[in-house]
Amino acid sequence: MIDIKFLRENPDIVKKNIKKKFQDQKLILVDEVIKLDKESRELTQLCDDLRSKRNSKSKEIGGLMARGQKEEAEKIKQEVNEINQKLEANAGLEEKLKDEIKSRMMKIPNIMDESVPIGKDDSENVENERFGDPVVPNYEIPHHADIIERFSGLDKESSARTSGAGFYYLIGDVARLHSAMLTYARDFMINKGFTYCIPPFMIRSDVVNGVMSFEELEAMMYKIEGEDLYLIGTSEHSMIGKFKGQIVKESELPICLTSYSPCFRKEVGSHGLEERGLYRVHQFEKEEMIVLCKDEDAMDWYNKMWSYTVEFFRSLDVPVRTLECCSGDLADLKVKSCDVEAWSPRQQKYFEVGSCSTLGNAQARRLSIRAKGEKGNYLVSTLNNTVVASPRGLIAVLENNYQEDGSVLIPEVLRPYMGGIEKLVPKN
Repeated sequence: MIDIKFLRENPDIVKKNIKKKFQDQKLILVDEVIKLDKESRELTQLCDDLRSKRNSKSKEIGGLMARGQKEEAEKIKQEVNEINQKLEANAGLEEKLKDEIKSRMMKIPNIMDESVPIGKDDSENVENERFGDPVVPNYEIPHHADIIERFSGLDKESSARTSGAGFYYLIGDVARLHSAMLTYARDFMINKGFTYCIPPFMIRSDVVNGVMSFEELEAMMYKIEGEDLYLIGTSEHSMIGKFKGQIVKESELPICLTSYSPCFRKEVGSHGLEERGLYRVHQFEKEEMIVLCKDEDAMDWYNKMWSYTVEFFRSLDVPVRTLECCSGDLADLKVKSCDVEAWSPRQQKYFEVGSCSTLGNAQARRLSIRAKGEKGNYLVSTLNNTVVASPRGLIAVLENNYQEDGSVLIPEVLRPYMGGIEKLVPKN
């Protein structure tokens, strides 16, 4: 959510930003907010004038009563009552106007960074840089589900009985490899100076509304029936929510946290679930990183954060690239975002394994997260990035370390977390 003062003073900039995101249907919101904001400020001034008048009149009553002028005092009391009635009527209207303004402001997209490429959808995202040489071996790489089956590591038939489509059982060495990646990711980020955290896996609606756009909410979140609780789609939600309504000391910035959580997503939309494999599922696990910092430091942290994910995957012998999200693919709260994509030797193309975003102070404004500086309190900037999400990270490791004999080499950095095992040998 952008600053209403900025919108009030720069409506053309806000409209231009909306057009760059190809959301022309939202242009009317800017004019509506300006109109409602004017009405709201006029009403606030009227109420302030009425309160001032009431206070003045109330003082008169005491003086009149002291001089024995009861009749005059009663007349003033009647005037005070009438003022109170007007204030009471206007209070409801004032609250209604504020709600109307907020509902529209929540739908107006954040101002993008000037470097964001203009494009209608994800087909127009722009490749930034490649890291590692994408290799296609001279032998066939099976589908990841078939690779896992050879180690007796996947059971989707049982999960279909217990939970339905989009769920899975990981078993044996494959499950261990999956957990090894997450544990290594935790230690990797701790070594980068981040503080480890395990957050709540459910959050209230006021936190949900603070951290994501309405479009994302409908497509992603599972609501707990009968309660004001949602299952998190990423630990970023509860990690940013941790600071809701808080004033942190400027000396504590930047706040750098890395968190583990299971994640739950509806996966509503055109992509759909992957029936056979593990690429798009309802439940997965993730190591995340978030940063709260001063606005002027946000872009430096953005570049550090995506580079950490690149470094992480390269340490697993997985070639990756970064893909800049274009304006039409950028979620409304984001200022700038890029995906980290891993090479798939089977498909001979890259696929998304992580996403890094800087959101300016949009989340902080919604959740009232501020820092206390020498010149007063100010909103912080928030950033988030995936270290690794598995099973997608698992798929990348399996494909890129698959050998012609059907075995899978364990990346050297994961071997301590696998009891020293150097490779997985097929059972089937």
